[in-house]
Amino acid sequence: MTPNVAQLIRDHVSLSNTCIDRLYINGYVPTLQTSGQLCYFLRDHLGNPIPSPALLRPMHDRFVGEVDQMVRCEDVPLVRFKRGQRKDDIANEHRADFGKSEGVVFVGVAQEKMKSFKARKVIGTRGGMYFDFSRQPVAVNHYYFYVHDLEWGPAFVKVGTYLPYPVKLCLNGHEWAKQRLLREGISFESLDNGFLRCEKPERLQEICGELCGLDVQHFFERWSRRLPWPLTPEDRAAGFAHRLSIWQCEVSLTQVFERPVQGRHFFEEVIRENLDLGRPGRVNLVFPGRYSSRIRPPTFGYRSRVITSGVNPSLHIEYKRSHVKQYFKEERALRTETTINDPGDFGVNKGLRNLTHLRSIGEQINRKLLEVERVSQNCALTQDALDRLQTPTVEDEQRASALRFGDVRVMALLHALCCFFHLTVGFRNRTLREKVASLLGVSPEDYSPGRMTYDLRRLRLKGLIARIPGTNRYTVTTFGLRAALFYTKVQLRILRPGMASMVEDVKNYPRPLRSALRQIDKEINKMCEQARLRRAA
Repeated sequence: MTPNVAQLIRDHVSLSNTCIDRLYINGYVPTLQTSGQLCYFLRDHLGNPIPSPALLRPMHDRFVGEVDQMVRCEDVPLVRFKRGQRKDDIANEHRADFGKSEGVVFVGVAQEKMKSFKARKVIGTRGGMYFDFSRQPVAVNHYYFYVHDLEWGPAFVKVGTYLPYPVKLCLNGHEWAKQRLLREGISFESLDNGFLRCEKPERLQEICGELCGLDVQHFFERWSRRLPWPLTPEDRAAGFAHRLSIWQCEVSLTQVFERPVQGRHFFEEVIRENLDLGRPGRVNLVFPGRYSSRIRPPTFGYRSRVITSGVNPSLHIEYKRSHVKQYFKEERALRTETTINDPGDFGVNKGLRNLTHLRSIGEQINRKLLEVERVSQNCALTQDALDRLQTPTVEDEQRASALRFGDVRVMALLHALCCFFHLTVGFRNRTLREKVASLLGVSPEDYSPGRMTYDLRRLRLKGLIARIPGTNRYTVTTFGLRAALFYTKVQLRILRPGMASMVEDVKNYPRPLRSALRQIDKEINKMCEQARLRRAA
């Protein structure tokens, strides 16, 4: 018998590790974002009498010349990326040939769009002339400095060649942790950019928890001094320096299975269990684009109903601009990953100081998803719990009406609590009302906010949901998950198909039920014969 999700996670995981994964950091110059700031920079800071667009080209040429000089003097490869090329593949080839402990692996050049300044000549009413600057999209060259850092390992810094010189950093928290383990002499085995095995798993988790925004800032300061830079030290000292913000943050939980087949069992159970309950945003079956001796197609071809070797299932949940993804990594580990594309989705700004807070949010979401998946296959309720739900109760001197099984409104309400949409930041009256109305088959106007408020109150008093302090949002409790899943699964998977089969002809019964009914009929006939009773005509 295939073990359930809870058993697989509890008994067959050899290493569990939570860490910040990929980090994309945006760098911008706060004092060079408007046309007025540009004019101040060109005239007051650089000492030019007229802020003219002709002053921008020499600054571009100086930066490009410094990059060319570094490439020649340090013998660094220069790669001009072509349209359609995968930059990661090229980077991996060059990193494989890089033998130094730290330095620039190669420099890539790509023409990409950015918002730069364009000027329009304006003739004044008295004959004077000036330039009107505005921010517009332009296609300019960007330099990708692929580096190997002693603290961060493989990374890259992308710099635009025109004002206001946008910067992008690509870092990886797992690689940062690997460098720390190497310095401390702790042996480990990599799983792509994660960990397959570690000599001291407790210390590994401690290291992953220490990563913060200061480590990112130190990396940037270190390489902005070492690399050719469009802004001079004098510019930066005068206040024209880059500030970092979080562009994208991935927080992952990696659980390595003892045997690969256990990971297949996990996804088969999760997908089978949640297509009608959790309603994830997407469940993908990703087929390989190429075939090789290592990845063979199934014997009877690819079919969307069966998960076989060579097909990688993944589960997705979207929330605003962020999303949660769960997939089988390298055929060895379960990767649960929350990707935050906009910190504003969770009520904080993009400042680097919020990195630790965003990591805690991602960790909480990952744990909540796994909790829901575990509870879904272990949601039995005690008699006391059923009595508490089925009868009116008084909680904190407030009366809570019953949540009777079979009541259409109650069943729709609890079915909505099974959905995955609330895993990220909980739910409000409006978001849950839309789900319940859809399950009831009515418009949100027919299921009014007042009715939703009444239902939220009794769910809260019964202990199925809890209000998030300081907000109007609610989160489902563990008991609430159990109760919602129990009610919903009994209705959807036992009563509904069972009652449907009872009203149809016996030929339409499921085979096990037909066999059981034949056996019952046979035994009844046997008892009648022994009692010398004849069947009525």
